Order: sequence, then structure tokens, then C-alpha cells
Amino acid sequence: MKELSIGLKATASLTVNSENLAVNVGSGSLEVFATPMMVMLMEKASCQCIKDYLENDETSVGTEIAVQHISATPAGMNVTAEAEITEINGREITFNVTASDESGLIGKGSHKRFIVYGEKFTAKTQAKLK
Repeated sequence: MKELSIGLKATASLTVNSENLAVNVGSGSLEVFATPMMVMLMEKASCQCIKDYLENDETSVGTEIAVQHISATPAGMNVTAEAEITEINGREITFNVTASDESGLIGKGSHKRFIVYGEKFTAKTQAKLK
């Protein structure tokens, strides 16, 4: 892994559509942007933040997330998540994550990812099937 630094940021965006509404992903009965989809977008921004620093077979896996979903977003609006590195502890990276729609902040929290070797991690996971 190339050297990361605190303060690195990245974003990920999407337009809310029927595929990411709470009623359609099983996280509620309303036609609003689903919390699991907001979390996905925050994770995607975190991955974007470190992707250029990974080498060879390195990748990252999410290990912890604590977020608040503080405002609902209707279909048709754009949502952007931002991740900023706040702590680096060896192969564990901590991010401050936020999500906003066109009207303002809709979610915030923290997220941790761990740098792993893809092939070794996958083999260990598949060994559970034996």
C-alpha cells in the first residue's frame, strides 16, 4: 500500500430512483431513499478515497459503520456521499462520512475499512464452505 494521509477525501453520487427506495429494498414502507443505500454510497466514497493507494492484490473491506440518517430524500434527487480519512492505524483506515441531497445534509457518521489481500481473503472466506 502506498502511503495514505489524513484528510484525503473522495465522493460518490447517484440519482435516487425506484431501485434504491426503502419500499423496494426491504428497509421500510415509504418511497424515500433507503438507509442501506445511503450506507452503500458512503462505503463507495470511502473505497474511492483509497483506491489509488492500493497495490497488487490489495483491496479493502468494511469492518464498522455508525451513521445517522437524518433527512429523507425523494426519488429524482441527487445524493452525494463524501468520505474523509480521519485516522490511519496500520491497515485500518477510519473515515468521517456524510451524505447530502440537493437540499442539504441527510446523513453523517464514521466508517472503518481494513486493507486485505484479495486472493487470501477470498480463500479464507470460501474455506467456510468446507
